[in-house]
Amino acid sequence: MRQSHQLPLLGLLLFSLIPRQQCEICEVSKENKTALKPLIHTMINSNYTKRIHGANALLSLRLCGSLNQSQDKDLTEQFILSVNSTEPSLTSGQLALAILALGACKAPDGMSINYSELIKRLGNKYKAEIRNMDHDGNPLTNYYQLSLDILALCLFSGNYSITEVAKFLNPENKNYYFHGQFSVDTGAMAVLALTCVKNKIRGQEQIDRKDEENIDKHTKSLVIKILSQKTENGLLGNIYSTGEAMQALFVSPNYYNENQWVCEKTRDTVLTEISQGAFRIPIAAAQILPALMGKTYLDVNKDSPCVYGSDSLHISTQEPIISVTPAVPPSQIQVNYSVVIDNRKDRIMVSVTDGSVFLNVMEQAQKENSTLFGFQTKETAWGPYIISVQGIKASTNNRTYWELLSNGEPLSQGAGSYVVHAGDDLEVRWSTY
Repeated sequence: MRQSHQLPLLGLLLFSLIPRQQCEICEVSKENKTALKPLIHTMINSNYTKRIHGANALLSLRLCGSLNQSQDKDLTEQFILSVNSTEPSLTSGQLALAILALGACKAPDGMSINYSELIKRLGNKYKAEIRNMDHDGNPLTNYYQLSLDILALCLFSGNYSITEVAKFLNPENKNYYFHGQFSVDTGAMAVLALTCVKNKIRGQEQIDRKDEENIDKHTKSLVIKILSQKTENGLLGNIYSTGEAMQALFVSPNYYNENQWVCEKTRDTVLTEISQGAFRIPIAAAQILPALMGKTYLDVNKDSPCVYGSDSLHISTQEPIISVTPAVPPSQIQVNYSVVIDNRKDRIMVSVTDGSVFLNVMEQAQKENSTLFGFQTKETAWGPYIISVQGIKASTNNRTYWELLSNGEPLSQGAGSYVVHAGDDLEVRWSTY
């Protein structure tokens, strides 16, 4: 999970009327909302949506009113069972995201959710993150999850220190950076968390004005950093970080002008990417949908009645009928694959079916030499995650991981998503962050 304090802002203004206006201007038009059906179909028809890894999808679907009542009840019931059975082992960010998903709108009829207990448990996990920050400067997880914790605690009136928020979410903190590159989705989640906290404390006399000033300053700095990662076609960072970055910009329009970001350009590029199948993974679809519907995570409100999907966006959970055409034998391609550990590189050329993903290459290399190319994965919301190669395990405590590269460039997609091409030079590299 590249997986927080906030209060629902229903009935409140974010700075002024401008944020809401911008959401409406950039929202996909009613006529074009059928273009979002692939996103909704991907989420609803995924088994992940019913399990803990599906928190993003459930949050997105409930927040955007993309479910009918029956689907909402079914998915929420199954998700609650998953949360109850896995809660002790969840990271702080996973629990925060689960709380946001369950509280995106009012619980289905006949269903009771003990938010106070969930928030109490999240508060304990958040305190452990902060203790580790005081110990070595790093959270137990990462800054994306830390920001999620603050967001959820703020939205659901949990306990947290304003001073600690102002201290630790400083944009110059090293935890916003990955190999020297600013992490757009991490910065975006921090903006959402800071905005919630800022709106909650505004006007409170007992708040240290220095903390309030720092939170405002941090928000502005993070917005500038997010915009510095804007590409020529309007994406913010990459296609997968753009959705949450759009949310961050929606709630902070006072920190940039219309020349710095043309939201419609970003939206239109994303719509093109949807038509080309860029969001085939449920979590990717989940992170882009709210912004396209003019929503942000600040709209989460456990007491607000859910809006259920219109006919134009209703998606059936039944499998579509697919016509069968005669199979054509797939062609084979050759790629280079290497395992890089410090200064050592073990290299092999393998043949895989055209259209294969990075993981298929790793599996083929493992078949040919399990000693040099053996590996292990774990299933995550983003698909298979490489946890071990040659018996060397990634570790959050030591801040080590296995980095995927193609032709020398780090990949923004996972091993189960990145489609390889003939002649690619692929690597898994032992790295630190």
